[in-house]
Amino acid sequence: MHDDPPVADLHLHTTASDGRLTIDRLPDAARAGGVDVVAVTDHDRYHPELDGSVVERDGVTIIHGIELRADAGDRRVDLLGYGVEPHPGLTAEVERLQKNRVERARKIVDYVEETTGVHLDIDIHDGIGRPHIAHAIDTSDAPYDYQGAFDELIGADGPCYVPRDLPSFDHGVAVLKEACAVVGLAHPFRYRDPAGALNLCEHLDAVERYYPYGYDTDVSLVDEAIEKFGLLATGGSDAHDETLGRAGPPEDDFVRFAAEIPGL
Repeated sequence: MHDDPPVADLHLHTTASDGRLTIDRLPDAARAGGVDVVAVTDHDRYHPELDGSVVERDGVTIIHGIELRADAGDRRVDLLGYGVEPHPGLTAEVERLQKNRVERARKIVDYVEETTGVHLDIDIHDGIGRPHIAHAIDTSDAPYDYQGAFDELIGADGPCYVPRDLPSFDHGVAVLKEACAVVGLAHPFRYRDPAGALNLCEHLDAVERYYPYGYDTDVSLVDEAIEKFGLLATGGSDAHDETLGRAGPPEDDFVRFAAEIPGL
């Protein structure tokens, strides 16, 4: 792994999707994490409070990004788009995905309530995902904590699971490239077949090299993909809480990334 400290955190989530951080609190969280550049990459959604592809908030530079899950046929992968400028193609896909998220959440909640006999106190809203439902289960009278909700009820093998209607990989890449300055593959070592996922980078601009995988992760596969496909090396904490700066690109890789983002 790279020994130099991160100068930016290019992967985090806010209350616009399944994170706990608000835009108002983001500058303090960034400074506490030792970074002054961050990318907000909420799931399947533009952030409603970011009115440009790059904005300043209380001395912190915020890159408007998005994380989009796509179906690549034999695998599902997460794509990160940076420097978002809303475009009709991506806007239509985001609206479709948000509608699907709401419909899916209603079905999952119905199945959980039928299975457990417990009412869940939950607001079905844009940006909703299974973590919101797991929190509702945890605080209900059902005999499951947050992790138990995933393990026993709403995980991919659970009785209350409902699959999402994902865009194809090709369509996801196409609509992101229309709207974003840089499109990359997120956290390759979180997939069952990292090498197979990295082969998809042939069609992308970047790959998430810096990520809190663990100290024993050998990132040489990512370095090979970066060299083979001429990729930018990005990274971030993937924070869903308020702790930023756990991972991110060092200065040399960030400078190369920043050169591709207008206004940064």
